Amino acid sequence: MTHDDIDIIGKNVKDMYGTFMGKVIGTITDIDGSIQSVGVDCGSQGLQQIQYEQLVVQGNVVIFIPKWRLDSQRLLREKQLTLRRLKALIDIVSENDDMKADAEIIHEKYKSKLASLDEAEQQIKAKLEARLTELDEQIKSAKMLLFDAKVQYKSNEISDNTFETVKTCSAELIEHVTHETAEISNVKRRIADLDAEVLNITAPPQKHLQESAVSYLGNSEPQKIQSILPEAPTAPVTYSSAVPFIAESLPTIPEPPKQVKTVTSNNEDDWLARMEAQ
Repeated sequence: MTHDDIDIIGKNVKDMYGTFMGKVIGTITDIDGSIQSVGVDCGSQGLQQIQYEQLVVQGNVVIFIPKWRLDSQRLLREKQLTLRRLKALIDIVSENDDMKADAEIIHEKYKSKLASLDEAEQQIKAKLEARLTELDEQIKSAKMLLFDAKVQYKSNEISDNTFETVKTCSAELIEHVTHETAEISNVKRRIADLDAEVLNITAPPQKHLQESAVSYLGNSEPQKIQSILPEAPTAPVTYSSAVPFIAESLPTIPEPPKQVKTVTSNNEDDWLARMEAQ
């Protein structure tokens, strides 16, 4: 055990956001003297065994790093390196076809590495979702405590200083949880971007398939459509040629009868003429 490792004992442990967690009371070492885990007294939560890789000494304080953060950073680093090597391998083969047979073995090695990373990625995603659920519950609890403190303050059960203290502590907790939630969302986005790159570099080329589709749509399909559609008439039917046919097919409309007023007016004139003759 080195002198720096011994100095970790007795120091306070805080999380990445400055919240006090407990105090280091001892370590568990391997046969070669390297530290495997650290015992932290967390008060009512009891003695917690934390992996030594999750702790970073900064002065008189030991900083605790969440496991999901270490695992996700390791996954992103290994996947990025594997992708860079795959791209470099593809560039080498494209420049020299004679090396294609030699590069095939290394190519399968990197593809196998990506497959193993996919299994680890599924486990990390499950941890991230579980942590997001825990953080959501913490925010709900903090808001409930703050609301209850406000009710107590309005009912004159607690003083102004007590209420302000509750507000300050609740705001700090909500800020920490919000920050960690944003970090998890950022990690999920970076993992999704790497998955898209992997799919792009490992997917089979679609160039020949697209050219075949364009050729088929440009040549075969129009001919097929023309063979199905009926032939257009040689001469379009005009309105003037259609009128006689319509007139012959409709029944003849009789002429309206003469108006009664006109007939009555003629009878009155004849009657006056006969009276004058007499």
